[in-house]
Amino acid sequence: MNDSYFDAYASDYDQALQSGLSVSGESSEFFARSRLSWLRRRLDEFGTSVDSVLDFGCGVGAATDHFISELGVQRYLGIDPSVASISLAQENLASRDLDKNHRIDYQNTADYDPDEQFDLVFCNGVFHHIALEARSDAIKTIFRSIRPGGVFAFWENNPYSIPARYVMSRIPFDRDAIMVWPRQARKQMRDVGFDVLLTDYCFLFPAMMSWLRWSEGFVRHVPLGAQYLILSKKR
Repeated sequence: MNDSYFDAYASDYDQALQSGLSVSGESSEFFARSRLSWLRRRLDEFGTSVDSVLDFGCGVGAATDHFISELGVQRYLGIDPSVASISLAQENLASRDLDKNHRIDYQNTADYDPDEQFDLVFCNGVFHHIALEARSDAIKTIFRSIRPGGVFAFWENNPYSIPARYVMSRIPFDRDAIMVWPRQARKQMRDVGFDVLLTDYCFLFPAMMSWLRWSEGFVRHVPLGAQYLILSKKR
């Protein structure tokens, strides 16, 4: 997939995404917030605090506010290969009244130079759009972006999940994507120098069964949820 692929979806990205997510009864906003809420609980269990974050594949920046509200980050940088998406994210940022204690920036991936400055790199649903032969290099870039002892939160759609595959089939930009198997992702992380801390499977129940969501923490190691999180630490 070339770098300009998502330029065509920048202006109506959320609508295209919602065309698939609607079967769950939830919005993209729900999933964005829930991912970071889940991550916050897991980071707390490891006693890990996060002040700076790199959002690797940030798109139009729709999840940016949740990094502040759920993780309490002070510095956020979102990068993406889509020039149109970054332009839209920057336009939206310029119209907002930001707290002076928070630094938020967006940058095209081609202009980004990793230098081990972030406590956390976050990546959601990006790698299934990266060509197989380029995924290892992408993880190396992420590794070089994290300070020693920092963490990498890797979220992907669960290839074991039939509902996840169905949702992807309804989203225009996901239909031809190649899903990422958890075992492959963990191996690539270890190969570059990450220690894998955990793999959680999340988003098992749709909105109509939301009363059962309290139990997801007990089955997080079973590959049932629509997405999975691999949390790893830089040695």
